[in-house]
Amino acid sequence: MSVTKVPAAVIDSLKDAVGPKGWIETASDMARYVNDERGLFHGKTPLVLRPASTEEVAAVVKICADAKVGIVPQGGNTGYVGGSVPDGEGGEILLSLGRMNRIRNLDPLDYSITVEAGCILAQVQAVAAEAGRLFPLSLAAEGSCQVGGNLSTNAGGVAVLRYGNARDLVLGLEVVLPDGRVWDGLRRLRKDNTGYDVKQLFLGAEGTLGIITAAVLKLFARPAQSCTLFTAVADPEAATRLLSRFRERSGDSVTSFEYLHRICLDLVLEQLAGNSDPFKEAYQHYVLIELAAGQKGDGLSALAEAVLGEALEAGEALDAVIAASEAQAGRLWTLRERIPEAQKRAGACIKHDISVPVSRVPEFLAKATALAEQAIPDVRVAPFGHLGDGNIHFNLTQPRGADPAAFLAHGERISAAIHDLAMAFDGSFSAEHGIGVLKKAELRRYRTSEELSLMSAVKQALDPEGIMNPGKIL
Repeated sequence: MSVTKVPAAVIDSLKDAVGPKGWIETASDMARYVNDERGLFHGKTPLVLRPASTEEVAAVVKICADAKVGIVPQGGNTGYVGGSVPDGEGGEILLSLGRMNRIRNLDPLDYSITVEAGCILAQVQAVAAEAGRLFPLSLAAEGSCQVGGNLSTNAGGVAVLRYGNARDLVLGLEVVLPDGRVWDGLRRLRKDNTGYDVKQLFLGAEGTLGIITAAVLKLFARPAQSCTLFTAVADPEAATRLLSRFRERSGDSVTSFEYLHRICLDLVLEQLAGNSDPFKEAYQHYVLIELAAGQKGDGLSALAEAVLGEALEAGEALDAVIAASEAQAGRLWTLRERIPEAQKRAGACIKHDISVPVSRVPEFLAKATALAEQAIPDVRVAPFGHLGDGNIHFNLTQPRGADPAAFLAHGERISAAIHDLAMAFDGSFSAEHGIGVLKKAELRRYRTSEELSLMSAVKQALDPEGIMNPGKIL
């Protein structure tokens, strides 16, 4: 990028392209767009654009392409790796998709829904539910994150075990390319074996290859019954055996299988009012399990009780609560979903988003915990996450009373060690949060030269001027 300041004529053209309701330029109004969710990255931009249509996005991209001005696409700005904020130089335009929030089509018989990129995830879930269908992507930020961001980061969440990541839920895309052309790939086909699957280039690309403006998403039948269990387990190894037991005995009806350490539960109970411990006794390890089935009745609850009985006898489960109502299930899920918020309130946190094969999670947790405790005395190791798909958020909360800055100074060294360990287990250093700015060095460190060369070749082919989300990933 050769331009460090956007010319006034370009600014004027961009404003004209989106109309008077489509731009923001006062610093106070732009603040929420240029600072990331975790407060790690703070950028600058002369202009926030909020286009209302694909045509306006295309016009904006064409203007920026001609002027060689960088564009940072942004959804709900809920990411953790700095991928949705501009740099600190002020030479990039921020493009927010929030005004593009129409449901373009819903076909219950086709089990598909076509939505614009700015739709809030919870909105898509609700619209699908009204039609008697399920859109299964679910994560803690679903009340504010947007579909375009979910797809651009290949979001994961709590239902990956059953339904897959975001990329597995996409049938078609509409994308504005780096030169301003629009690729209309909004196909609803389940089978289309006609060459390269082009849409996959943009899923997980974090806006570096083009701007997703709309998508055709898969819908599923809504479960007729579900069962939620909060279970204390002997240890992480017992948790993996319990997962296998439930999958086998339920005909693979397990939707979610979430692990949390006692420290995580303590943080939620200490930091967030209105929550209570499900058990009278404190245990060290817990799993939150959700089963779902299409048949009506209460068979899942009976099955869950039977499987728990087997697990208790085998020493895998130590205690359990089966939710008796949707309200109780919601309270149990709150204990899991609010862990990040509780950690944030408890002080500084060093976060890791790793994945390893499910069978190796227990060994990873043991070695990573020992490594962290040796490196940082009195650190509170607070792992939690999606055990069902091997994705653990191995987070470290500062010792009580410690200086936050002094604690965070350990971050680079301890994170390198944790990531090395995950890779030694045939894992990943970024399971669902992406690369953005935060993890670019790790990408170069852990990916092979062949992989990096392929990524660079794709970037060069689609975005030779480097205007799409500059400085992210590569």
